[in-house]
Amino acid sequence: MTSELSYEQAVARLKEVVEKLEQGSLDLEESLRLFEEGVSLSRLCDEKLRVVEARVQVLVEKSAGGKEDAS
Repeated sequence: MTSELSYEQAVARLKEVVEKLEQGSLDLEESLRLFEEGVSLSRLCDEKLRVVEARVQVLVEKSAGGKEDAS
């Protein structure tokens, strides 16, 4: 299942999928299957990035909230 992949694994697999699709030698059914996998991988990567961005934002806000204005 793709949801168990790390971000790095999902990106690597997505690159493989794109390369296979770009070759143009697959039949229609295999192309469609790979396209669907690619969409799923893309969504997974996007979600993982959103989670990390939210965590970074919380850390930045906590860090900024802990500093007092010296003026």
